[in-house]
Amino acid sequence: MRLVHLDLKGAAPRVSYLEQVFPLLSQLGANGVLIEYEDMFPFKGELEILRSPYAYSEEDIERIQQLAEQHKLEVVPLVQTFGHVEFILKHEKYQHLREVERFPNSFNPHVPDTLALLKSILSQVIEKHRHSTWIHIGADEVFHLGEGMDSKNWMSHNKGDVGTMYLKHIKEVLGFLTAQYWGLRVLMWDDMLRKISVGALRVALVAHACPAAVPFLTKYVESGFEAVWFASAFKGTTGPAQAWTPLSYHLKNHLSWLKVMQAVPRLAPLRLQGVVLTGWQRYDHYSVLCELLPVSIPSLAICLQTLVNGGFTEEAKRKVLDVLGLESVQLEQSTCEGRGAFPGVEIYHMVEQVNGHLKESILKALEEESAIKGWFSPYHRKRQFGNPRNMESFGSKVLKLHEDWESFVRDLRAQLERIYFPDTVEEWMEENVNPYLDQLRDLVRDYR
Repeated sequence: MRLVHLDLKGAAPRVSYLEQVFPLLSQLGANGVLIEYEDMFPFKGELEILRSPYAYSEEDIERIQQLAEQHKLEVVPLVQTFGHVEFILKHEKYQHLREVERFPNSFNPHVPDTLALLKSILSQVIEKHRHSTWIHIGADEVFHLGEGMDSKNWMSHNKGDVGTMYLKHIKEVLGFLTAQYWGLRVLMWDDMLRKISVGALRVALVAHACPAAVPFLTKYVESGFEAVWFASAFKGTTGPAQAWTPLSYHLKNHLSWLKVMQAVPRLAPLRLQGVVLTGWQRYDHYSVLCELLPVSIPSLAICLQTLVNGGFTEEAKRKVLDVLGLESVQLEQSTCEGRGAFPGVEIYHMVEQVNGHLKESILKALEEESAIKGWFSPYHRKRQFGNPRNMESFGSKVLKLHEDWESFVRDLRAQLERIYFPDTVEEWMEENVNPYLDQLRDLVRDYR
């Protein structure tokens, strides 16, 4: 299986955009989507507090699954069950379930309310995904586990360590899923498992879950796992505020995974069941947005085709260019030549402009124009005086630069609004455009 990860904890696209993206995924070689809803899921009743103001409706969830089915994509919902639960634990209502009172990252596994809450969250998500044969329970990066008082007491009374405590909670979650939903298969990230002994893993997890793993394979074979998944990345791993996707970096990531895949047959009875191409949209619920989906579609296409063809072959390259409507791809420069014909290509080109020129052109005008430095300094602006003769020497240039960027940004905003909800548009503009454009706006205001 080749699952493309849609991380909806930031910049969740409107369903109308997914209508354009799903056929593309299918064409490029994906056969499933791993959907991390977080606060975009239409939680009901007690859980309604978890919903974003822009959460998908129940009809949207239904529509997403119809689209997936139409394009032969398996839907795997992802529900975090231990760490990365800031969207839950930030609410006062659930604050008492934190492992460490100060931090909203991880659940305290010793409070009975934790499992009760997880059961109702999992139930609501699974109820709306009746056709899914898999669920992903996250379970990565459980920061501060073992630092809370309850955990310290538990470890001292049970002669246990953080690993056994981690497994105890995961086992309870798995126990609920297997008892409640017969035949549902479970995936989890494996970073926490790497620190746990073979014996402990053998006892706890083997019958229930498949780790999405890295080269800890021999350990998993010894622990008795029969199947394993790999997790690569097509975006969202090169910096929390990354705006432009580095193509060669992500291609190399997939080429390394292909080498690991070739080693799997030697580890029988272990078999490789699938690959998740992760595309993080935020590093966690509180961090800024990283690359938007339309910006990373060339990277996704390259990575998927590399997996399909066992390398970035001529055939893979040709397919990428054909499907995306491009003339060529420059891997080292992370650029694409040609107009492009993929969903959101307008945003792709406009973000390229913002990323490559906005900051530079504004700082150049403000920093290098000697008439501004000499006759329109912060001192002049604050006291509102200046020599009109010298001001006119830079005025028309600055006004034109300002007008050009303002009109560009109006177009960009209109394109973003077609794909994203208002909160995403605002956040992206505030992070990537306003820090520079505001300096120019202020100068023009003072000049006038």
